[in-house]
Order: sequence, then C-alpha cells, then structure tokens
Amino acid sequence: MTALLRYQAALLLRSQRWLPPVILYAAALGIGVQGGQPVLDSLGWAAAVLLPVAAWLVRICVTGEPPAARACVSAARGPARAHLACLLVGLAAAALLGTVATLVVTPISDPVSTGHGTPVPPLPAGGAGLLAALVCALLGSAVGALTAWPVLRSPGRAVPALLLAALLALVTSGSPARAAVGGLVTGSRSGVVPLPLLPLAAAAVVAVAAISLACALSSRRSA
Repeated sequence: MTALLRYQAALLLRSQRWLPPVILYAAALGIGVQGGQPVLDSLGWAAAVLLPVAAWLVRICVTGEPPAARACVSAARGPARAHLACLLVGLAAAALLGTVATLVVTPISDPVSTGHGTPVPPLPAGGAGLLAALVCALLGSAVGALTAWPVLRSPGRAVPALLLAALLALVTSGSPARAAVGGLVTGSRSGVVPLPLLPLAAAAVVAVAAISLACALSSRRSA
C-alpha cells in the first residue's frame, strides 16, 4: 500500500493539477481572513472553505491517472486498493492544506472574542481550528469520493453534483462540518474555545463509509 500511496502522491505533484484548488483556497483566505480579526472567526472561515477544496483535490487524484495506467495498477494491486490510494492521497493533501492554513491564520488573528471583550488563548484556538479543518477535509473527501468515478462516471453530472454536495455539507442541519464551523463562530461570540470531537467522529464515519463504497464499486466496475 505504501508504494501505491507514493505513486499517487507523485502523480498529483507532477501533474500540477493541485495548483488551481490551492490557489483558490489561498484567495479565499485572503478575502475572508484579515490580520486583527477574532481568531476563532478566522479559523472557522479557513475550515469552511477547505471543504470544497478537499472534494476538488480528491477528484483530481481519482481522475488524474491515464486509463491505461490505471488498468495496469488495478491488475497488479487490485482495483479497490488502487482506488483507495487515490482517495487517501487526496484526503492527505486536503489535511495538509488545512494544517498549513491553521498555522498561518492563528498567529495573524487577534486572540479575542468577536466583540473584542474576552481574550481567547491562541494555542487552544489553533487546536480547535485544526480539528475543524480536519472535519471539513474528511467531509470534503467523502463528497469527492461520491461524486467521481466509479460512483458518477460522467463529468457533466459529477462536477455539478460535487458543487451541490459540498454546499449542502456546509449548510445542512446536522452536518459535521456545519457543527464544527458553527462551534467556532459561537465560541468566538462567547470567548469559549470549542472542541469539535463529536463532529470529527461523525465526519470520520461518513468519510470511511463513502470511501468504502467507492472502493467497492471500483472493484465491480473494473471487472
């Protein structure tokens, strides 16, 4: 499995197809995060915009391999394991991007509540922001896995489905991403740092289920 992960990571890096989502994420951070803003609000924004970027990165990993190369890898290691490597590399790229964003956003933001009346400890705030980013990375990866091959084969259907699913994952009541981001925003108003462990567990369950389904379908549709 390690060789598959290295192979997929090398494909992603050499293709440079990761540049558009990364640039988009950086632009979104530049628009929504300004120096001196309350730290939890800024971290909430950084986590929220990571979700569609994570879905995009997963789709890039799934669709970036030429069909002939995919067939060879699937024949050698099995279609499910080959597809799993694609999905895990996309998830890892999104998690890395969220970690870097958290490390940048936390020190440039103001460690206070929304009304600037209550101090907010930076380290716990950064930890909460990192967990929220991981929630959004997991849920975005689930969206990417369910809106790409082999679940949806046509790009004309897959891309709109990805955008719609990413939006719903952020705004739907009960969504782990909404709970994690909303917890940061609510915590910023009160000056209390939340710990989104329950949303993280729920996002992990959703991601595992989505990845398992996609890998199972890859075995059937490659046969």
